[in-house]
Amino acid sequence: MFALVDCNNFYASCERVFQPQFEGRPIVILSNNDGCVIARSNEAKALGIPMGAPAFQYKDQFKRQNIQVFSSNYALYGDMSHRVMTVLKRYTPNVEIYSIDEAFLQFKGFEYFDLKVECARMRKQVKQWTGIPVSVGLAPSKALAKIANKIAKKFTAKTQGVYVIDTEEKRIKALRWTAIGEVWGIGRQHKMRLEAMGLQTALDFVRLPDDWIRAHMSVLGLRLKKDLQGLPFIQLEEIDPPKKSIATTRSFETTVSQWGDLEERVATFAVSCAEKLRKQRSNCSALYVFVRSDPHKKGATPYRNSCTVTLPYASNSNLDLSKYALTAAKSLFRKGIHYKKAGVIALGLTPAETRQLTLFESHVGKHQALMYAIDKIHHRYGPHQMKLGNQDLKRTWKMRQEHLSKRYTTALTDIIKVK
Repeated sequence: MFALVDCNNFYASCERVFQPQFEGRPIVILSNNDGCVIARSNEAKALGIPMGAPAFQYKDQFKRQNIQVFSSNYALYGDMSHRVMTVLKRYTPNVEIYSIDEAFLQFKGFEYFDLKVECARMRKQVKQWTGIPVSVGLAPSKALAKIANKIAKKFTAKTQGVYVIDTEEKRIKALRWTAIGEVWGIGRQHKMRLEAMGLQTALDFVRLPDDWIRAHMSVLGLRLKKDLQGLPFIQLEEIDPPKKSIATTRSFETTVSQWGDLEERVATFAVSCAEKLRKQRSNCSALYVFVRSDPHKKGATPYRNSCTVTLPYASNSNLDLSKYALTAAKSLFRKGIHYKKAGVIALGLTPAETRQLTLFESHVGKHQALMYAIDKIHHRYGPHQMKLGNQDLKRTWKMRQEHLSKRYTTALTDIIKVK
């Protein structure tokens, strides 16, 4: 059996753990630079706050309806997620962390256990040990566990947060209840095609012929159908696969129009990509760099552009990535433009251990020892202790976070004091 454990309104729940006075009050969480709404409590959803709502447009409504606003506190959310996942691993070693607030569990060798009772106990322990409420869906396959979780969350009063699909009758009923667009693995394009054919529910989907699904949705669609039939064709991924690309993109706190300011940002983003590459033991062979103007600035010239630069050899060095990213950014820079966002994306990732050598570059890998030393210093003394010369040495660029809560679990200065 598979279980999907999903944290209820995770970001809002993290804030409420340490500020219980907001329990029952509407809460919204804003994106980087307090741009738009990326998470809402049930109370905020009931007031009609849409996902992705621009914060500046809804500022008056937040105040009028007494909606509590928080900036994204990823240090807090990441640590709370780790605590939840640690509790889940006490119940089974077979855990796939699907996202920051979701995990699939597989129960092997539990034939003589009442899994509904075990999951109820797990749910209670997660709440008791972390303060985070979760919903649990249990089924013979991952796709059905996803549906069971939605049922457990939507009908909490009846299910007590745990729902099990363990009979054919429950499976059919759950598939008939699930809209075709809500099926895990069916994207927008497939949804439109299936709805145009008159299919409305997950049950309609599983009744399609295998040949049609294979022809129009590939073998992945066929695996999904089998999974919805209760046959576990989609297996647990217990080891996180290495990323195929790594990105660092940010909106600026204020618009910039000088090359020096844009240069500093792009260099910093490139260094961030290099650090992420080394963390997963990868090199990149190309960089995609983009810049964008502020679309909301009245009277300003709209501008967005990008380019891809190929590195002469695969690298994860701060110096190499910064050098080639700035070469790309220089070709994109235009005077008189008010830039609001830029980004660097590392492409063509390969394992660092299998570096491709070249006859024409004698200094391939010469920065390895230096990068190892820098990473060791940052691990011991904290990030941003050492920078490149084209980064701002005196100032740490920060996002606009006017509603940021404390880092209660990761910073001694923010820890709760009991008097």
